[in-house]
Amino acid sequence: MSKIIWSVIDEAPALATYSLLPIVRAFTKAAGVEVVTSDISLAGRVLAAMGLAEDELSKLGEVVLQDDANIIKLPNVSASVGQLKDCIAELQAQGYDIPNFPENPANDEEKAIRAKYNVCLGSAVNPVLREGNSDRRAAAAVKKFAQKNPHKLRAFAENSKAYVAHMEGNGDFYGNEKSVTMNKGQKVTIALNGKELACIDALDKEILDGTYMSVKALRAFIQKTIDDARAKGVLWSIHLKATMMKISDPIMFGHAFEVFFQDVFAKYADTFAELKVNPNQGMSDLEKKIKGHALEAEIKAAFQAVVDSDNPQIAMVDSDKGTTNFNASNDVIIDASMPVVVREGGKQWNRKGEAVECVAVVPDSTYAMFHAEMVADCVKNGQYDVSTMGNVANVGLMAQKAEEYGSHPTTFELAEAGKVTVTAEDGTELMAFDCEAGDIWRMSRAKDVPIKDWVRLAVERARLTGLPTVFWLDEERAHDAEMIKKVKEYLKDHDTSGLEMPFMNITDATRYTNARVREGKDTISVTGNVLRDHLTDMYPILELGTSAKMLSIVPLLAGGGLYETGAGGSAPKHVDQFLAEGHLRWDSLGEILALAESLRFIGNKKSDEKVKALTAALDVANDAYLDNNKEPSRKCGEPDNKASHFYVAQYWAKALAEGKNAELAAKFAPLAKALVDNEEKIMSELLASEGSPKDIGGYFHPDAAKTEKAMRPSATLNAIIDSI
Repeated sequence: MSKIIWSVIDEAPALATYSLLPIVRAFTKAAGVEVVTSDISLAGRVLAAMGLAEDELSKLGEVVLQDDANIIKLPNVSASVGQLKDCIAELQAQGYDIPNFPENPANDEEKAIRAKYNVCLGSAVNPVLREGNSDRRAAAAVKKFAQKNPHKLRAFAENSKAYVAHMEGNGDFYGNEKSVTMNKGQKVTIALNGKELACIDALDKEILDGTYMSVKALRAFIQKTIDDARAKGVLWSIHLKATMMKISDPIMFGHAFEVFFQDVFAKYADTFAELKVNPNQGMSDLEKKIKGHALEAEIKAAFQAVVDSDNPQIAMVDSDKGTTNFNASNDVIIDASMPVVVREGGKQWNRKGEAVECVAVVPDSTYAMFHAEMVADCVKNGQYDVSTMGNVANVGLMAQKAEEYGSHPTTFELAEAGKVTVTAEDGTELMAFDCEAGDIWRMSRAKDVPIKDWVRLAVERARLTGLPTVFWLDEERAHDAEMIKKVKEYLKDHDTSGLEMPFMNITDATRYTNARVREGKDTISVTGNVLRDHLTDMYPILELGTSAKMLSIVPLLAGGGLYETGAGGSAPKHVDQFLAEGHLRWDSLGEILALAESLRFIGNKKSDEKVKALTAALDVANDAYLDNNKEPSRKCGEPDNKASHFYVAQYWAKALAEGKNAELAAKFAPLAKALVDNEEKIMSELLASEGSPKDIGGYFHPDAAKTEKAMRPSATLNAIIDSI
């Protein structure tokens, strides 16, 4: 029997799994495919780190190296320190004997505990599973549906003042970067003033990048954006990715928090030091630290006075709750937040819940240039037309911890001023940097085998589609200059005759792509790992309304397949609504599209006609799901995620009953009839479960029985599905 591994993860997609997976298992089992689960949720990873559960993530890390690997990976939490602490507290309340998270380890025991918990922070899952490069695009039916049913994009005002601010010159990672390609495999040591920071095993032909962000330059830049925002009368916001970039971006966030409220931090410096306030964790953590202190009210008033002064308004995460951009570093995730800025006409929300033109502050120009051009393009040319805009697909280099997202072990906040050196085992000094205390230094890596595969995949997609396929590589950036040499060399291994595969820097590539988008023309972007993440949220959110509807296929280097579903940036809000009123608006189309590709892989690899028939029927069901607009409503009392799953089951069963595989047709014909005949009753049972709070026993680690009851409320539907 063939096997698909379905990841158990967090938040809204985890809730949806309780409803969808029983349907998936019932249908796939009929074609000889077993769907098993693997718990890589934040809670599961915490328990594994503490020795209280199997380490499922490490097991999957072995699976992706096998030629028959077949994994459907749903979006998981890339935890900030705040989220990790909340998860630990929840598990402790459930009776698990695990220690608190030591923010400031005071002894060897606490350092050991901290080390165990550190593996759960940030992008812990993706670097393990992504043993292949990314092929991300919109299915034709999804794109067609979006154009026929365009979602709302708000117009940019004439003479809009919205813009993106980023660092320039030698202060940031882009300006300070140095890059080398290894001429042999050997150990490489990173040291500060001769003291080792880290040692890595570099591979032959691997690209190593070293760079740093000057904290002095960062703070000056932040102050300038505040002054400019005040002068221009625009809302101020900072956009980072503190969940994935778990070392660098929380530090940048903390500096922004300190600069904006510098008088408060200066006045209460001794108190904050006494209470171990860490600005990197934002206002919510600070308020917890000062709670009950004699100066609590005074400190809160001091912060509020800055907000009420002539400083620029701060963007709100939640105006109703008074939650600002500074609440927590993980509240604003750039690849989810910047598309919203563009979608809303260059605006974000102020304290009154009003949409106001903003300056979006993105310190690291390495990828900020993309967002700057996206906003500038709309300021100049107006909003996009969803009904006609072209599609932007992506081939992304991400295999084997490629580039910045794999840099956690080699990113440091420098404890002292001096020289950072990168030295090979044979004594060669590869790079050196003169830095100041507090600067953020990092090394990122791109291995040769993934780069070769990335080029191969780009050529393959260009040949299959006939579309312009643009390498977003900037010859002025040190890393990209090394990459361009490799790509040009490896393109010689392929037939590129008749293919349009230019190289462009970030700004030029964005302008070229957006001009085609406005003409209704499709384009393939070929990017590194971080830009992949930014593009594959920005364009789908504008084109389709969400990135959750994208096909995200990762052909694994060993021959298997990893099928990723959409982004989970809005998942927390979905959970909040579900807990309050039993309505889950998460759209599982991403999971269903991933399932179709997963089954297609099995059918083609094993020449299994039954699985091929099951896949073809699911393709029909997906088209029917879109054509009949069965995506979940946002409003309680209307069909939600559970109802969407019912219709997928109904359409899938009907397609099988009418299909060419006689065995499956005979098996599913009675099921299709039962689902059609009982539609009114099933929908009534599903809707009757809405409108009341739901107790599922936990946010990060819900109770399975309670959650299943809440997500499978139709006895009629359950009986039909369970009878297959």
